[in-house]
Amino acid sequence: MRVVLGIDTAWTEREPSGVALIADDGSGWRLLEVAASYAEFLRDRAELSRILRHRGSTPDAGALISAAAAKAGASIDLVAVDMPLATFPIAGRRLSDNLISSAYGARHASTHTPSSARPGKISDELREGFGRVGLQLATTTLGNRSLIEVYPHPALIELAMAERRLPYKVSKIRKYWPDDKPDMRRQNLLEVWKGIVTLLDGRIHGVAALLPAPSFSAVGHEMKAYEDMLDAVVCAWVGACALDKRAMAYGDETSAIWVPTVAPL
Repeated sequence: MRVVLGIDTAWTEREPSGVALIADDGSGWRLLEVAASYAEFLRDRAELSRILRHRGSTPDAGALISAAAAKAGASIDLVAVDMPLATFPIAGRRLSDNLISSAYGARHASTHTPSSARPGKISDELREGFGRVGLQLATTTLGNRSLIEVYPHPALIELAMAERRLPYKVSKIRKYWPDDKPDMRRQNLLEVWKGIVTLLDGRIHGVAALLPAPSFSAVGHEMKAYEDMLDAVVCAWVGACALDKRAMAYGDETSAIWVPTVAPL
């Protein structure tokens, strides 16, 4: 059994982080659980009701790994995180940022510039926390149990074999379709999400079943929670690709962003 935990980590302590757990028992990767926040993921499944938009914090790595191992029935091999990570405190752009921007900038998927304030200490505490439970940051090569940095935009470009980044962020819906009326913008976004879920379901069994689209009338925080969960599944998928030796690390020995190298199904 191989198990991956994907985390769409918020860059601030005030926002929630999506979490996705996938496993491969030899019959292919399967989505075991997806949650809109750490708090939701850590709740006992027997008493779980969908909790949306819990305010975030630096994750308790030990609690997350223990909960994930209990849900999967096996130890966690890899954690894939959408957040700048490095072997040193991050104060600005890294080689990994520049390499991704060089490779994907023309496709509108350059990285954001990290700083000492954002994500700042959250990045250091996350790396140190997972290190204490045996998951060390992997840059040039994977270890037996690893923590890796991923970036959903280039990952989705590779998954969809797209010419440019996919228009799937709730906060940018007006920018994506400036001439459309609000109802049409929402319909467009839901269609993009449906397409991403279909593609992911072809790589990870159970994504479509566990991540049904929100209703057309969903309110803003529900839409953002769905986006966070979708990003978490993308993170987990990149982790699976890394374990399957179908991902490339852009960076050096201090930091690297892992991107899938995908063959058509």
